[in-house]
Amino acid sequence: MTQKGNVPDADNRVPLLSAEEAEAIASGTHANPFSVLGLQEFDGDFLARAFVPGADTLIAVTLDGQSAGRLEPGAAAGLFEGLVALTERQPLRYKAASSDGNTWEVGDPYSYGPVLGPMDDYFIAEGSHLRLFDKLGAHPIQHQGSEGVHFAVWAPNARRVSVVGDFNDWDGRRHVMRLRSDVGIWEIFAPGVSAGAAYKYEIIGPNGDRLPLKADPFARRAELRPATASIVASTLDHDWGDSAHRAHWSKVDARRQPVSIYEVHPGSWRRHADGTFLTWDQMAGELIPYCVEMGFTHIEFLPVSEHPYDPSWGYQTTGLYAPSARFGEPEGFARFVDGAHQVGIGVILDWVPAHFPTDAHGLSHFDGTALYEHADPRQGFHPDWNTAIYNFGRREVSSFLVNNALFWAETYHIDGLRVDAVASMLYLDYSRKEGEWIPNREGGRENLDAVDFLKKMNKAVYGSHPGIVTIAEESTSWPKVSAPVHEGGLGFGFKWNMGFMHDTLAYMRRDPIYRKHHHTDLTFGLLYAFSENFVLPISHDEVVHGKGSMLTKMPGDEWQKFANLRAYYGFMWGYPGKKLLFMGQEFAQRGEWSEARQLDWDHLDDLRHHGMQDMVRDLNRLYTKTPALHARDCEPEGFEWLIADDDANSVFAWVRSAPGEKPVVVISNFTPMVLTGYRVPMPEDGSWLEIFNSDSTIYGGSGKGNLGKVTTRQEDGCAIAELTLPPLATLMFIPG
Repeated sequence: MTQKGNVPDADNRVPLLSAEEAEAIASGTHANPFSVLGLQEFDGDFLARAFVPGADTLIAVTLDGQSAGRLEPGAAAGLFEGLVALTERQPLRYKAASSDGNTWEVGDPYSYGPVLGPMDDYFIAEGSHLRLFDKLGAHPIQHQGSEGVHFAVWAPNARRVSVVGDFNDWDGRRHVMRLRSDVGIWEIFAPGVSAGAAYKYEIIGPNGDRLPLKADPFARRAELRPATASIVASTLDHDWGDSAHRAHWSKVDARRQPVSIYEVHPGSWRRHADGTFLTWDQMAGELIPYCVEMGFTHIEFLPVSEHPYDPSWGYQTTGLYAPSARFGEPEGFARFVDGAHQVGIGVILDWVPAHFPTDAHGLSHFDGTALYEHADPRQGFHPDWNTAIYNFGRREVSSFLVNNALFWAETYHIDGLRVDAVASMLYLDYSRKEGEWIPNREGGRENLDAVDFLKKMNKAVYGSHPGIVTIAEESTSWPKVSAPVHEGGLGFGFKWNMGFMHDTLAYMRRDPIYRKHHHTDLTFGLLYAFSENFVLPISHDEVVHGKGSMLTKMPGDEWQKFANLRAYYGFMWGYPGKKLLFMGQEFAQRGEWSEARQLDWDHLDDLRHHGMQDMVRDLNRLYTKTPALHARDCEPEGFEWLIADDDANSVFAWVRSAPGEKPVVVISNFTPMVLTGYRVPMPEDGSWLEIFNSDSTIYGGSGKGNLGKVTTRQEDGCAIAELTLPPLATLMFIPG
């Protein structure tokens, strides 16, 4: 039996709380409310105490509805206490009534035991817990016979942490959390709370100051901006159908697969007529078929994590674990990824572990101290973005970020993470003048803690999720960014080739008459093209902040601008390295990209823009189906110059190859002159088919070319082809 027949006669035996302690409960300042509230053993009996503001009477009941006794008012308003008719410890509910006739029931969070255990404490303290996202944050669970939500948050320097929300009238006195002092984590099980509830943490800092309400660092869902509360998310309920896609990528070497990435800002690819965002499901219905039609192998989203400010494009995130509410519920994002996988499209996320914004509801001074960031601004403040820098040397912070990478891979089946601003992480003096940074323990400028974090993250991700790739946006010459950790590298799968982007765009901006003086802008990159596993990025960063669109970067009249851009894309798709193109550039959008509106899709009514789109589609399909163009993207034996020094004509020619496959010869003419009888040494004798011509009339070109085929002739032991090179054009040939 769990109940006695009657409530014990108190006859002054009940140890009532003193007025001072009762007031501490009522004011939310008690150091350990679990020690006095809930069920407490007393002289062989059980004493119940509860704090229920607004109640005038309170009756304790068991979970099965049996009355356990009436509690009497204590020494502070809202406090009740008394012996109850129970023989064993168990959760309680209370029937409350006020003097104006209102009645309600409330669960007693202090009558439940902890959810976390000693092994959680051990692994959390060690920094090796790889399931933190299942332990911290808000999780609907059944605990000791009750449905409710378990809340847990790391705030080791706080005097008090409460979870507040609609379920307790945002009253920080009613769900003061239990401190697990060994690890600085506060937890509480809140019976009766369910998925969909909005909540935050109310934290009293070490100096006794009440901080601005904080969103949950591990929240899996958030309110739509400008609201900033976290939302209790139900367990993701999605029946995945992407096993074939995941099995394929887990077995292959991504370096030898075709990878052509369509970079997308989900808030501005398309919008509704009234300017509102598409939901994930609506995007799935349009974006996925578009990428299939266009031949892209992957979609890379600018950060989808929750962020308060639209113009940050998601790079200043306050909710690393929550897909942004701008596009609907988290389940919608899961459906998008699954839908993409089922038609062979991978999904890559931009991921931002370098820094975070200082919004009051975010991680900044989370428990009243520099917790996630460094206290010294020379280490903890980023001058470029006015953001805080993570303290990578703190085990809990490193673990928070590593777990976030694992979370996206596991929960949403993400195919890759493109890690933003890696260079800013690697160097302590990044964007800082002398005296504005602190050297490392060896006196150098390298951020050794960040290096260790990146290695740890890559090892964890690759070790637990075969088939995923990580991609570094790293703009310096840091060695072995994309080499495995066990070989002395940082462990990334790929690295953005910022040098390629910078040099080739500098070349293309020049009037063709001057290009002969800058010939090495296009040849220099081959000196290091295989030092890393490179992605060639024409990203969003190249079409904002006054840089103009890709089309407006090109010199010449309208025809020449389009021809230059077509030739450049052909050059890029023939060049070794995986491909990335930002949305809108596939049809040569004229204006700079703006996150505030959708792309200029009406451009496609113009045949020149439509031709550009058709050409990018054909390049993607050619790249994907032709192993010589992708299977040795990252290995030097797949590339050989045929003509590298014809600066007078601004012509470049090379051969791409792969073992057992037909080679592809790529030739670019970056002058507006038609070159006839142009001699190119070919890799082998015989007929060669012209499989791509950026000057084709179907793309908007002049139609110059080689009638689809050329035949070599022998000259001094070499196979020579005499070609017609169209103006401002790239050609590709395979043996016929």
